[in-house]
Amino acid sequence: MEDEKYTDISGKTISLDCQKHSSFCSEFTVSSPKVSIGKVLVYTCCVWLLAYVVFFFTQNTAVLSGAIVVTLLGMMLYIHFVKVDHESLLIIGSLGIQVSSSYASGREVTTFIEMSKIKDIVINEAIYMHQIIYYLCVLLKDPSELNAVSSVVPLFQSSKPRLNCLVKVYKSCQEILSKCQ
Repeated sequence: MEDEKYTDISGKTISLDCQKHSSFCSEFTVSSPKVSIGKVLVYTCCVWLLAYVVFFFTQNTAVLSGAIVVTLLGMMLYIHFVKVDHESLLIIGSLGIQVSSSYASGREVTTFIEMSKIKDIVINEAIYMHQIIYYLCVLLKDPSELNAVSSVVPLFQSSKPRLNCLVKVYKSCQEILSKCQ
């Protein structure tokens, strides 16, 4: 499948890469834009300018040192814990679903859900502030009751793709799930 352009709920461009490895295995990767060097420079300049104004009135050099440390720590924490470069969903009909998130620092978080625990994959909707947001999620079976759902696992939470992107992933996942049941 070709690499198409989509947007997230904020209107920023994201991309969806679909790879069909076999009739029982597909991989979907949603990529977000890289960290903007312009935004980093603007935030850094604002913090350092504020620190310099405070230093000008207090003549305390610890203010300038503190601003540098806060800025560097903030950037490191942001790229290691917040900024997700891409999220991927690997669905293998006979095994299960693997969900991975790769952060800007290189850190990766991976979760695997066995096929025996999966009830279905659905597009759910949520009301957030003044808008309705759609998201893809995995419904997990309740082991005590046959037709009940024990929990919901949301997918692509960092990139927040719009409905047209989710529908494409949903249809491909449903094709694989229908072949396995």
